[in-house]
Amino acid sequence: MLRTGNPALKESTFLDIGSGAVVTRDGESMTLNGTVNKTALLLVLAVITGAYAWNSVAPTAAGISPNYPIFLIGGAVGGLVFALATIFKQTWAPVTAPLYALFEGLFLGAISAFFEMRYPGIVMQAVLLTAGTLFALLMAYRSGLIRATENFKLGVVAATGGIALIYLATIVLRLFGTDIPYIHESGVIGIGFSLFVVVVAALNLVLDFDFIESGVEANAPKYMEWYAAFGLVLTLVWLYIEFLRLLAKLRD
Repeated sequence: MLRTGNPALKESTFLDIGSGAVVTRDGESMTLNGTVNKTALLLVLAVITGAYAWNSVAPTAAGISPNYPIFLIGGAVGGLVFALATIFKQTWAPVTAPLYALFEGLFLGAISAFFEMRYPGIVMQAVLLTAGTLFALLMAYRSGLIRATENFKLGVVAATGGIALIYLATIVLRLFGTDIPYIHESGVIGIGFSLFVVVVAALNLVLDFDFIESGVEANAPKYMEWYAAFGLVLTLVWLYIEFLRLLAKLRD
């Protein structure tokens, strides 16, 4: 019943925790407020390092700073390492989730500076769209307008898996000097594909909300607040990057 397209917040997460997943003593179980607070903290950490990377690679008259690859690759690799560590060892989440946010901030700051250099104003638009989508879907979920039924979860997971396969195929094909035609270009098909990916990424937020709610109801241990917050931030990062790609295609 915990099906989700997020690789961190997967269906078997609570089963993987073991018999100690259920906590009955006050103050030792996962709460909604605790998860919200930890999500906010992770976002703040990402913004701090993102701002640092942004200022460090700020474009000059000669173009993007030579430090750009350091922050981009270093942030991406560091974020991936700590993301995998968090996914495979949930009990480490109180330490690895903040470290993930710090490294992911470096990556986001660098890539945002690159997009801003090519398309002035695009970063603020992507940030506002991401935040607006988060709050709109949260309100829709809390009001019952959108329900995470089993068929809804199955559809979102299937779409997410299809997108992942397309991106994987793109990476492999680019190693051989070719690409999947149309979908990564700025034509009608490319814009339509990006819009579809944005919608799927946004719908994953609904599944993340459902996961968090299920964890609270199951009295999951306290560290799962960090883990759930990490999973939610993971989806928000994906959504933000897809908004950047969509806006860039529209600008072109």
